[in-house]
Amino acid sequence: MHEDELDIDDSLVGRLIAGQFPQWAGLPLRRLESSGTENAMFRLGADKVVRLPRHPRAVEAIAHELHWLPRLGPALPAASPEPLGRGAPGHGFPWPWSVYTWLDGRNPVPGRLEEPRLLAEDLAAYLTALRGIDASEGPPGYRGVPLAARDPFLREALAQLAGRVDTAAVTKVWEEALRAPEHTGPPVWAHGDLMAGNLLVTGGRLSAVIDFGTVGVGDPAVDLIGAWCLLPAEARGVLRKAVGAGDAEWARARGWALSIAVVALPYYWETNPPVAENSRHVISEILTEGA
Repeated sequence: MHEDELDIDDSLVGRLIAGQFPQWAGLPLRRLESSGTENAMFRLGADKVVRLPRHPRAVEAIAHELHWLPRLGPALPAASPEPLGRGAPGHGFPWPWSVYTWLDGRNPVPGRLEEPRLLAEDLAAYLTALRGIDASEGPPGYRGVPLAARDPFLREALAQLAGRVDTAAVTKVWEEALRAPEHTGPPVWAHGDLMAGNLLVTGGRLSAVIDFGTVGVGDPAVDLIGAWCLLPAEARGVLRKAVGAGDAEWARARGWALSIAVVALPYYWETNPPVAENSRHVISEILTEGA
């Protein structure tokens, strides 16, 4: 997916485990199929997962997650991975890596949700709890910034998508989002990447949230992107009402969902079909909503 991505295989991970966590050296190890763009994941035994950054830009998130996850996870209503080990570079792998508890469940699939309204309520409860955690010492969120910061990236990506999406319609919706008032309240915690790939469901209900590499404080609107990335139209209002999102926050959330999809689409069009497909889904949902 990335020009500077490392080749990470079972053999390498096995050597890293044996050298640094010999108590786990005899456990079965297999790579997990994933559409994740930042980390390679390997299941270790029955109850552990190993995560290694794929490329240099994903490295900083390892330490960030290991620092903040134990502070945030216990206060949240859905399960979070528990850090079990902090790996160091070795055997030709140049970066830190990590071992976590394994969490059962599956990623929800847009268009095939078992309980979309209940899932919307679960997401709202999760966001309410996260936003309620003291943010006074939290770090700035990766996506907690004003929406206007995304403008140059969106327009560059949109130029690459000419002829492949309705760029005029996307531009219209985007500029409407940019006109929404900025967040004026105190900064609050936001996960920053509540896409389907970072959610786990069991029986149609939210059971776990993973990947806290982008967590931080700022504008919480970004955490409502699931309204378009995941939920069908009839469940969006459930999420909005439950979190009490006003017009400005909802408009910014729509802008975040659109910008993430548009920026990702040309980059992953060929290299990550699931991400590209979800990006097209989000764009279609937003344009249909505004038609």
